Amino acid sequence: MRVSAKSDYALRALIEMAARNDHKPVSAEELGRLQEIPHGFLQAILADLRRAGVVMSQRGQSGGWRLAREASAISVADIIRAVDGPLVSVYGLRPEAVTYNDSADVLQHVWIAARDALRDVFEQVSIQQLADGELPEVVTARTAREDAWQPH
Repeated sequence: MRVSAKSDYALRALIEMAARNDHKPVSAEELGRLQEIPHGFLQAILADLRRAGVVMSQRGQSGGWRLAREASAISVADIIRAVDGPLVSVYGLRPEAVTYNDSADVLQHVWIAARDALRDVFEQVSIQQLADGELPEVVTARTAREDAWQPH
């Protein structure tokens, strides 16, 4: 799986919002500066997140962006889907929609299994957990394996 810059930037911006103790709106300029995200790109990402009901904007002197719901109720999977679409796609199709001839039909099962493995992690990790730096056991167990850190 390739994590897009868009997903990475979206998650970093949301972690920044969730980590604020005052829960006040934060400007896109400040988010971009704090996380080194290009302003124009961040604005487009925030618009995607607003359409998905993840963030809301507030106009005025004390305006900016804030979470539209509790950070604990927003998963990494929610964010990736909001900015990039399905977690796994094959030629732009969801794995269950892909068809092959009989000899390659088993490949569809690989794509389905890969999606399930991604869900196992991405749906278990919330923005609040990321902001707190406390990941669930399903993630820490995977990262505890030495092989997980190998680039192969």
